[in-house]
Amino acid sequence: MASRTEVLTIEHSLPSERLDTYLRGKFPAVSRGAIQRLIEEGHIRVNGRVIKPTLAPRAGDQVEVHWPEARSAEAKPEAMPLDILYEDETLLVLNKPPGLVVHPAAGHEEHTLVNALLHHCAGQLSGIGGVARPGIVHRLDKDTSGCLVVAKNDETHVALSVQFATRKVEKIYHAILCGDLPHDRGEIRAAIARHPSHRKRMAVDDELGREARTGYHVLERLRGATLVQAVLHTGRTHQIRVHFQFLGFPVVGDATYGNRQNQRLADLTGYTAPRQMLHAGHLAFVHPRTAKRLSFDAPRPEDFLDALGALR
Repeated sequence: MASRTEVLTIEHSLPSERLDTYLRGKFPAVSRGAIQRLIEEGHIRVNGRVIKPTLAPRAGDQVEVHWPEARSAEAKPEAMPLDILYEDETLLVLNKPPGLVVHPAAGHEEHTLVNALLHHCAGQLSGIGGVARPGIVHRLDKDTSGCLVVAKNDETHVALSVQFATRKVEKIYHAILCGDLPHDRGEIRAAIARHPSHRKRMAVDDELGREARTGYHVLERLRGATLVQAVLHTGRTHQIRVHFQFLGFPVVGDATYGNRQNQRLADLTGYTAPRQMLHAGHLAFVHPRTAKRLSFDAPRPEDFLDALGALR
């Protein structure tokens, strides 16, 4: 992606909002972390001045956003098998297996989904926010399986990101929970923020958290566990895992959010899950180019079926 500059004029003062949060709303395809990095590197200025991400937008301010040319992704292409549910010249949808890391990071520079996509799409992936980060519009945790959409160009990436941000994407998960969920259906509304002391975890926090909403209904009652279908109305990090822990029924196999209840389940049934039993079974969105609604279903993986068999 070539470098370019955009200029925004703040129409109303927002004394209680930070500039990085405001810009995140204007550019939903770009993560808040990427916006903060652009501010720190001087690519985003207000009235010609270098500023801090915490600056409150004021009416009349001119915000200049310089998008640098996308740096090449440092990840190396790798030939890896991909379970592709759909592909055309603008995007692809795949069924991510459990255990596959999406983004390269310290300790996981190889064998990630990004490595596989760099090989499969051979230079055809979007680079938004100054880094050629191959087409990843939304994420699934390493140990979560299921439907994932990937953009092959910036235009598609932005259009899909807007659909995610404005909640036009349908996301339905299957989860096996520890314990016997008392209600057959319900909705969890509890704001989620970064955990105050464990930085890799999230937590329910009504004061500092962002709105989060998960609907659910029971599909099957198991031995000491419950199979549910969960509908994500918002897309917070670890949302389903945090929300069901908040109810007291964490996801089976979730070592981060449900150790005690998982130990109890293992004592009761003799079954120990190899990972969190969470599967993104259904994804639907409008194709940015054709305007047709596309709908995808990913079959449950083998270890999820094994868990159901062991707990029936």
